[in-house]
Amino acid sequence: MTITIDTESGFCFGVTSAIEKAEEELKKGPLCCLGDIVHNGQEVERLEQAGLRTIGYADLEQMQGGRVLLRAHGEPPSTYQTAQKNNINIIDATCPVVKKLQERIKQVHDTECTMHDAQIVIFGKVGHAEVIGLQGQTDNTAIVIENLDDLNKIDFHRDIYLFSQTTKSVDEFKKIVESLKLKVERSGLDIKLNVEDSICRNVANRAQRMKAFAAQQDLVIFVGGQKSSNAKVLFKHCLDANPNSIFISSPDELNTSKLLSTFNFQLSTVKIGICGATSTPLWLMEQCKDRLKTLNSEASKQ
Repeated sequence: MTITIDTESGFCFGVTSAIEKAEEELKKGPLCCLGDIVHNGQEVERLEQAGLRTIGYADLEQMQGGRVLLRAHGEPPSTYQTAQKNNINIIDATCPVVKKLQERIKQVHDTECTMHDAQIVIFGKVGHAEVIGLQGQTDNTAIVIENLDDLNKIDFHRDIYLFSQTTKSVDEFKKIVESLKLKVERSGLDIKLNVEDSICRNVANRAQRMKAFAAQQDLVIFVGGQKSSNAKVLFKHCLDANPNSIFISSPDELNTSKLLSTFNFQLSTVKIGICGATSTPLWLMEQCKDRLKTLNSEASKQ
C-alpha cells in the first residue's frame, strides 16, 4: 500500500492567514471569533482548546469591549458598526481577495446603482458568509443567484453588474455569463451587461489539479467539513475523475470493513490518495494517513 497526500490541497492562503492571526492574537489574551473560523469542525475545536471562543451575531450585539476576530470570509459594514458601538476591538482577518471584491462592489453600488439605477448580481450561495458580507456592501440590495433558474430574479430593463463569490466554479460562472448575454440580446433593450470575474484562481485552479491527482490513485480519501460548500464542490471533481472516492470528515470514519465493502480490492495492494478542501488542515490529512497505516497493519496480522 502506498499513501500520498496531495500537498497542493488543504488550506488556501486566506484561511492560513486567518488561522495564523488567531494563533498570534491568542498569545495576547482572550479572543473571540465571529462564526466558525473555518468550515472544519476539528480545526475549530483545536483553536477553541487553545482559547478561541466562537460567537454569533447575537453575542456580538450583547458584548461590551473585548476582542473579536473576523474570519477570512469577510463581514458586512453592519458588523463593524456594531463593534464600534460596543467598544469591541476588531482583528480583521478578511482574505485580501475578498476585501478587494467588497471594495469594488461598494464602489459600483455607490456610483452606478445609486446614480444610474444599475443592479448588482452576485453568483454565489445564498446565506454563505462571504455572500452576506458582499451583499452588505450594497445595503442588501444585490441579487444573489445560485444557478441558471435564478436568472428570472434579474430586471432586464436595467444595467447589470455581475460578480461572483470568490470560491465558485469558473465553468459554472461562464455558463451564467453566456445565458445572461443571450437574455440581454433577446430583450432588445439598450442595457449593459458588465461582467467582473471575481473568482479566486488559486482556489478555482485546484479543481483541475485535484482531478489529475485523483485519476492517478486506486482509492481517494477526500477529507472535508460537512459545512464546507467548497468541500462538496471539490469532492465532486474527485468523484468525476475517480469513482473510487469517499468523503470523510474525520479519521475515525475510516475502518477496514467499510473500505473493503465499498471497494473490491485489498488495502495492501493499492495506491491511496488523500486530499482535502480549502478548509481542511494538513494535520488532519496526516492523521488520516496514519489511520490507514494502522488499518493495514492490523489487517496484515489477521
